[in-house]
Amino acid sequence: MPPTLALLLWLILLLGLLSFDPAKDSRVSAALWVPLIWMFIAASRLPSQWLGGTTGTVASVLEDGNPLDRSIDLFLILLAIAILMSRSFNWGGFFARNIVLIAFLSFALLSVLWSDFPFVSFKRWFRDIGQYLMILVVLSDAQPLEAVRTLLRRLSYLLIPLSIVLNKYYLGMSRQYDSWTGTFTLSGATTSKNMLGALCLVSGLFFLWDTVERWRDRKDRRTRRILMVNVAFMAMTLWLLSLSNSATSSVCLMIGCLVILAARSKTFKRHPGFFKAMIPAGFCLFLILALGFDLTGQLAGQVGRDSTLTDRTTIWTAVLSMDTNSLVGTGYESFWLGPRLERVWQLAGHVNEAHNGYLEVYLNLGLIGLVLLIGFLISGYRAIWKRIVSLPALGSLSLAVWTVVLFYNVTEAAFKGGLLWLTFLLGVIAVPVRATERVQDVGALSNVKTTSRVSGLPLEPANRRA
Repeated sequence: MPPTLALLLWLILLLGLLSFDPAKDSRVSAALWVPLIWMFIAASRLPSQWLGGTTGTVASVLEDGNPLDRSIDLFLILLAIAILMSRSFNWGGFFARNIVLIAFLSFALLSVLWSDFPFVSFKRWFRDIGQYLMILVVLSDAQPLEAVRTLLRRLSYLLIPLSIVLNKYYLGMSRQYDSWTGTFTLSGATTSKNMLGALCLVSGLFFLWDTVERWRDRKDRRTRRILMVNVAFMAMTLWLLSLSNSATSSVCLMIGCLVILAARSKTFKRHPGFFKAMIPAGFCLFLILALGFDLTGQLAGQVGRDSTLTDRTTIWTAVLSMDTNSLVGTGYESFWLGPRLERVWQLAGHVNEAHNGYLEVYLNLGLIGLVLLIGFLISGYRAIWKRIVSLPALGSLSLAVWTVVLFYNVTEAAFKGGLLWLTFLLGVIAVPVRATERVQDVGALSNVKTTSRVSGLPLEPANRRA
């Protein structure tokens, strides 16, 4: 098939899915297209890369960025702010419900002061604030649960078939060469095999979760059509994941699927406290075995992988040898700039991330930033468990993504942005009810009489007798 015809067929399929999707919900606001565009860029390529790439050395591109990318980011951020203002968004309530997150972002902004590249650091902080605004647009929708569903479904419709087309017919765009082995990998619509793996990870978790939630209504004609679409996309997702050869995403997908299935089981409902303690305890045990007994290296060797985790241990040794402030770091997103970047390249090859999310935060924000991040993870975990009681549909997906984020960041850096981090934020950020809107049932999945705009969480009124 000619490549142009394949791309045309993808476009027809996409328009057909968006127009005649059996899961389409007319109650969802059209404003959802703004965060969808943002997530499309985060999950695939920058606009400048889609239009032909950037010019200059890698180091200069990392430092200066691209005017087109900055303009589009700014435009989307301004649109998100306008949408939130039109909804009379309660900023005071949002700050009160997300104190740890606000503390983390405030410290990140403060770290600009001691960065070697303060202007670049501030630009990156401002850009990354955009991702939180996009999440607020989704969660402040009149139907937050359906907004999350629609967002992740449309994103998969866009990127999964497109990645298949690019892998098969546009190898010049999708083929990437491994800097360690020289072998080529396929990246689809993304820029690396790990990004493609992350896309498949989120897509796989979403379609399994959506299938599990709709399974009890499988006799309904509309639901059967939705399930058929889900199965088709799960098959495409698994095939793409196998092509990406991303071991981290494959393992994390299995972990996330197990959590989703367990969260909807009868055993989970009978003993929720056991599962609540088991997940963080299991991760802590994994860290002890991985760091103290080199469990990850041994497992990698057993399955035919490099026991150094594709030289990740070399990268970790190199970045830790840099002269950085252990308490406050080098400043927000400042480590991979200037002389430090060149020094790491000499020691560990051309990399621009630590391949460990916790280490990445430590390098940029030091121990203080790492502690604040861990505090945000803990507060998010508590919020998820409240959600599981009131709105189990969204709660089970949030729990799975939270668990995946913990394990994924051991060998990849996903705390600084990207699709997985954005999906994580959908499940842990608490959004207050609009001041001008009466409280309404957001899920139709729980028989609670009063709900808040905290992603569908039940809210106890300040004075219930009134």
